[in-house]
Amino acid sequence: MNFVFPQKILFRHCDPAGMVFYPRYFELINDCVEAFFEQKLGLPYDKLHEQNAIPTVEITTQFKAPSRLGDEIAITLANTRIGCSSMDLSFVATCGDETRFEARSTLVFVNSEGRSTGWPETVLKALN
Repeated sequence: MNFVFPQKILFRHCDPAGMVFYPRYFELINDCVEAFFEQKLGLPYDKLHEQNAIPTVEITTQFKAPSRLGDEIAITLANTRIGCSSMDLSFVATCGDETRFEARSTLVFVNSEGRSTGWPETVLKALN
């Protein structure tokens, strides 16, 4: 399942040179994940975090080209694996035909005590 998250690069994303300051990409990745969970899986973070959480336990990123103030990028998220309580995702951010970054992450579904727990049936059903 692919999910596309469009994002305009804003002043708040940029360093003094007008390029995205790389830690801001991690915020954009998280924004994409939150939108994916709400729009595609029917599990908004505000409801989910009442009793559970989905921390990122691993992330790797390759920065391919800079993004600049005003750029319109599209972050494509793909679910690459679903486990009992974890999920692997891949991300590719593009601006036109140019790749800006690629990333892979692992999320874990945890309960209020911070222990991994099985995904809700609604999530499993939406991913299949």
